[in-house]
Amino acid sequence: MRNLIYLLFFLFNLSLFAQEYFPDNEGVKQQTDITYVFTNATIVDGYDNMMRSGQLMIKADKIVAVGKNISIPKDAVIIDLEGKYIYPSFVELFSDFGIKDFKRPSSNGQPQYGPSRDGYYWNDHIRPEQNLTNYFDFDEKTAKQLRKAGYGLVNTHVDDGIIRGTSSLIALSESEDITKTLVAEQTAQVFSFDRSNQTRQSYPTSIMGKMALIRQVYNDAEWYQTENAKNKDLSLEAFNQQQDIPQFFHTDDYLDALRADKVGDEFGVQYTIIGSGDEYKRINEVKQTNAQFILPLNFPKAYDVENPYLTQYLSLSDMKEWHHAPYLFKRFEKYQIPFAITANGLKSPDKLLSHLKTAIEKGLSKEKALAALTQKPAEFLKLSDQVGHLKPGAYANFLITSKDIFEDNMTIYQNWVMGQKHELADMNLVDISGEYQLSFNNQTYDLKLKQSKGKYSAELTKDTLKFGTKLNYKDHWFYLTVTDKSSENEFNRLAARIDQPQSDFQGKVFLNNEVTSNFVAKYQDSKENKKDDKSSDKKEDKDEMLPVTYPNMSYGFSEISSEPKPILVKNATVITGESDGTLENTDVLLKDGKINKIGQNLKSSRAKIIDGSGKFLTAGIVDEHSHIAATSVNEAGHNSSAEVTMEDAVNPDDISIYRSLAGGVTSIQLLHGSANPIGGRSAILKLKWGQPADEMIYDNSPKFIKFALGENVKQSNWGSRTRFPQTRMGVEQVFIDYFSRAKAYGEKKNSGEAYRKDAEMEALLEIINSERFISCHSYVQSEINMLMKVAEQFDFRVNTFTHILEGYKVADKMAKHGAGGSTFSDWWAYKYEVNDAIPFNAAIMHNEGVTVAINSDDGEMIRRLNQEAAKSVKYGNISPEEAWKFVTLNPARLLHIDDRVGSIKEGKDADVVLWNAHPLSVYAKPEYTIIEGKIYFSLEKDKELRQHIKKERSQLINMMLRAKNKGLKTQPIKKENKEFLHCDSEIELH
Repeated sequence: MRNLIYLLFFLFNLSLFAQEYFPDNEGVKQQTDITYVFTNATIVDGYDNMMRSGQLMIKADKIVAVGKNISIPKDAVIIDLEGKYIYPSFVELFSDFGIKDFKRPSSNGQPQYGPSRDGYYWNDHIRPEQNLTNYFDFDEKTAKQLRKAGYGLVNTHVDDGIIRGTSSLIALSESEDITKTLVAEQTAQVFSFDRSNQTRQSYPTSIMGKMALIRQVYNDAEWYQTENAKNKDLSLEAFNQQQDIPQFFHTDDYLDALRADKVGDEFGVQYTIIGSGDEYKRINEVKQTNAQFILPLNFPKAYDVENPYLTQYLSLSDMKEWHHAPYLFKRFEKYQIPFAITANGLKSPDKLLSHLKTAIEKGLSKEKALAALTQKPAEFLKLSDQVGHLKPGAYANFLITSKDIFEDNMTIYQNWVMGQKHELADMNLVDISGEYQLSFNNQTYDLKLKQSKGKYSAELTKDTLKFGTKLNYKDHWFYLTVTDKSSENEFNRLAARIDQPQSDFQGKVFLNNEVTSNFVAKYQDSKENKKDDKSSDKKEDKDEMLPVTYPNMSYGFSEISSEPKPILVKNATVITGESDGTLENTDVLLKDGKINKIGQNLKSSRAKIIDGSGKFLTAGIVDEHSHIAATSVNEAGHNSSAEVTMEDAVNPDDISIYRSLAGGVTSIQLLHGSANPIGGRSAILKLKWGQPADEMIYDNSPKFIKFALGENVKQSNWGSRTRFPQTRMGVEQVFIDYFSRAKAYGEKKNSGEAYRKDAEMEALLEIINSERFISCHSYVQSEINMLMKVAEQFDFRVNTFTHILEGYKVADKMAKHGAGGSTFSDWWAYKYEVNDAIPFNAAIMHNEGVTVAINSDDGEMIRRLNQEAAKSVKYGNISPEEAWKFVTLNPARLLHIDDRVGSIKEGKDADVVLWNAHPLSVYAKPEYTIIEGKIYFSLEKDKELRQHIKKERSQLINMMLRAKNKGLKTQPIKKENKEFLHCDSEIELH
């Protein structure tokens, strides 16, 4: 591909040579090396480099000189720009300009697991070899729109795939010949989390899979460079060749931006992140990425909130998204995060400046706004010496405007692209927009002249009466036809020549083509008042700006909690979960995030005192099997996805976190789903509401992975059954095959031979070496037996069987094997393989010596796990102390975190809950839920938050009503129900 580009450049240079030295028999030859000198202009190469009465000289496609007293050649064409401005043309960094849309090949109902291309990477969604050569077709219609918006250059790429290949910088000149529009090739390598539409290949289906795939590409590319690969791979060759150019990563939300940066950090790559516009939600974490951002201007519309019945369905997070989005740029400037601006995502490029002016009204400086369209794009592409500036040697890409580019009623007269003029509006017109007092025929009227994109319209009123008007303004001549609607047969024509902008003017009045009188129009709109109005508007916006909460939604905290302060719980009934049992009238001191002391009459002068009289203090609930706080749960593209990790899919903004805290839950294992026999690696989390995702993940987290058996993995309920395995026998063979491969992989790795690092095999090898533990989705006794035998064959043990509703049938074998059981309390008959489930399951396994936990696997049940534990007292006569361990100490043991949580013991993490009644009671409510000594939920704080939510909703509704009253467009409210993720939740295919 690169050789082809070089050939095109050679042919281009040859064609220039031919034009200069050979006859042209196609007509009169156009001279292209004219020298133009623009004089008396305000030249703005950034607001910190503004030159009044300046001169700009260009020749062909380059700027030759900029200054005040430049040497002007005798043959130069001089253009006087008195009163006008010159700016660099804008540079669009993120575009698919000229690239066709791709229609995904027909599947015929059949999935595709392997690649469809020979000689390229094994996954079709990885396409680093893509460039413009085979895809580009100059789109003059779009080019015209972009030029009108102020753009001279677009950085375009093939907008398809996870690794998309390279972008190229294209000039928006009127030429379909790529050799004449291509300014720079291979300007950046572009990544995304979106699959390719040029393939049906199934993997990856999830955010975890996409991140794992990108990591594997980096590993494979490094291995490929060692020249140990047996086959040529054009994708990896292209990928390796493109490591020294800028690396762009397109993301869909702030979580994806942080995920992209996480992958980059692992491989020493600093991405330029193409953002989504919601990065304000975690501006501190965004700052810590050290990335530069390309930000969109596609602000959401206000919601139509006039119907109070519908307003109840509008979430606070959606309302806050509308409010905060325009303030994003102000925050980026405040936090000194480098950013450029893209028009990508706008309905039309002509909305660019109006949206940008909104951001300026919300606090963005004009200096940063202009730089984000010109200088910063040039910096991001490492082309500052060529584009984005008005300096000698740079390409002649510039705008001629009527006034400051961010002022109201500004007109872009001309857009010069590579030295080629594009006329956008009549430069001879003076600006007449504003309000006037018009007098003729002994009557006085209010005249408002409006300008949009160089075209003018008139509005004429007297008191409440509005008159029909038709305005024609051209070559300094003003023609206004006025119709009295009460007498449509009679109309006056007003004519005048206007030579001064926004000032008084006068002329003649015609009736039936005869002059009847004179008219006078007195300019009313003073610049002083405009300035005052703008500053007052800005002050009003500033006063109305609401604070961002963490998360930026209902029940979000106004600040992220700092270091924990000592807390002393006095006179509580303490259910320790240890050999001490239950302690009456006992004090517990929480200090430095730990349980510091347990006893009576404890004192601490600095501690917050909580009266526990008549209340119960317990360890926080631990849920061994959960799917809350996740963006997605299943990577279903392959029958094994051991390379993916749920740590990549943590969503700290899930309201289920707060609700779980209200139910006394402090830790969970976030599990992959059950779409395949070998699922993904787990994330063990503390439910630190308000904290970013990384802060929720246990430090030095034990290594777990999800396996699955039964109906889901063999696709019994999927409709089409095409992927192996499709039987329970096949499931067993999957495990044997993959563990055999992992064992062979380990032998090669340990031999010292060159080997290809495979993240999937690494995880499976950790299982064989007892460094990673299995939590297995299971139901039927035969399959439980099978997996224990497979594990013993490879000399490791299954850590936990989860669900395991037939565990009571094989409890003795589980105890002998060393497997724990994490089960439901009393779910049964919700699908065929649960037919034999009984509510005595937990008790029977416990009595056989199995470590038993009660889990939720559900965003609703997790809020009442205390009651689920109580059911084992009813079904099986388990003692209350042991039943309580089913949701505290036992799941902590199964997760290998019982040295830190699960019971109240000095030295353990201060993860505790204060209940208003015995926790096994249906009447029990947590009054405080504390993690590492910080209060993350309290009934008192919950009441405050509810009042704050009411107040904030009221404020935002009023803002939206005002926005609608100002004539801004609104969007309808849509009722949306929260979907809880489960083991078999639908896969995502983006």
